[in-house]
Amino acid sequence: MPTWAISQGMWHDIFVVGAPVLEKIIRPIVVYFFLVLLLRAFGKRELAQLNPFDLVVLLSLSNTVQNAIIGNDNSLSGGLIGAFTLLGVNYMVVRFLFRHRRLDQLFEGKPTTLVDHGDIVEKALAKEMLTRAELVTVLHRQGFDGVDDVARCVLEPGGTFYVQRKSPPADELQHAEVIGRLNELSIKLDRLLAGKSGA
Repeated sequence: MPTWAISQGMWHDIFVVGAPVLEKIIRPIVVYFFLVLLLRAFGKRELAQLNPFDLVVLLSLSNTVQNAIIGNDNSLSGGLIGAFTLLGVNYMVVRFLFRHRRLDQLFEGKPTTLVDHGDIVEKALAKEMLTRAELVTVLHRQGFDGVDDVARCVLEPGGTFYVQRKSPPADELQHAEVIGRLNELSIKLDRLLAGKSGA
């Protein structure tokens, strides 16, 4: 077989779509909405990737739905159409939800308060299927030694954690301020005495 014929067959496999273009557009749209609803139904935990199991699920999802998106088509053109469709649908959904904030809140869900005024909210942990150990791990990642340092911890709808540090009591702040001023006075006094002794 001549080289040009092999080359022509190769280019055919790369660029000729193996399924109708409309099918290449509909498949990613259906999979997109299915995954969005699935992740919404299973909660924020999957998005937060709290442990290796959550990460494995998210990584496997893309491989699992790959054939549903591309079908029997392995062409470059088919893949590009699917990718463009996914990005286009996501762009339109985000724009639509941006203009309709109430619908966005209904669709995304509400934040869950896990720690309130330094106390763990056990019902919220159970609702999000989080253990105390996982919560402590999250706090460690954010630079906290433990729950005792936290005033408030909220799991946002997108799977991120907002953690607020406890403010020191007013007495401690005043004490630290007084000590700081005493140190400044001590330094100034030392300089003054050193100046006089030099004179």
